[in-house]
Amino acid sequence: MPLTKIIPRDDEGKAALLEHVAATLPEFAGLFDINAAQLASNSADALSLRHIVDLVQKHQDDLHQTVALKNLLRDGGTGDTNWLPQSASAVNPPPAVDAGIMPRFSLMIAGIKQHKNYTPAHGQALWLIGSAYNIDSSNWKPVLNPKIKLAHPVIGWTKGHASALEIMADRNDGLGFVFFTISTSPGTVDLSALPATLTTWKYKAIYRLHDQQAGHWSDISEIVVGG
Repeated sequence: MPLTKIIPRDDEGKAALLEHVAATLPEFAGLFDINAAQLASNSADALSLRHIVDLVQKHQDDLHQTVALKNLLRDGGTGDTNWLPQSASAVNPPPAVDAGIMPRFSLMIAGIKQHKNYTPAHGQALWLIGSAYNIDSSNWKPVLNPKIKLAHPVIGWTKGHASALEIMADRNDGLGFVFFTISTSPGTVDLSALPATLTTWKYKAIYRLHDQQAGHWSDISEIVVGG
């Protein structure tokens, strides 16, 4: 099982860590002399970081869809040209916080780990020491959720602790499953040329961690395209 760093390198990992600490720290606040204002600040930081990380993902998904619309309008084809992505900025933001969420978090964590009452058991409960980040990827199995937008399949999936997703596609062309892409962005668009008649395309995928396949292949998902 790979061992991640105490502070994850990726934004999703950082957001998940802050959410966990925000949910868990109140239990130990008295032990580490954490006052109500500090708890509230940490909780607000966790909400703000999660919001902006998710907002970036929504913008990336919208960009994929906007590019597909642009190509359809420019080159022709089948699909709804009246559709535009929902603006990610329409999502209600949490209350604003000051810049420097991670420096504040690191300073708070340093204080907790230097406190006279701190023990490794507390660190494990709060995900503040490496052993809490032993990731068992052996049972990972992605769940695919393909949908049609602008006539092209958009493959929905969740990232979790994975680095990326390796996707195979069977476009009913006699070639069977062939490599499609390695994607780091859930909501992966398949912009392959569409068939002239209604055809079932199939997808399967496996997570990747540190540039290696991890866990099990997903169940095969099907979607009808073309026509």
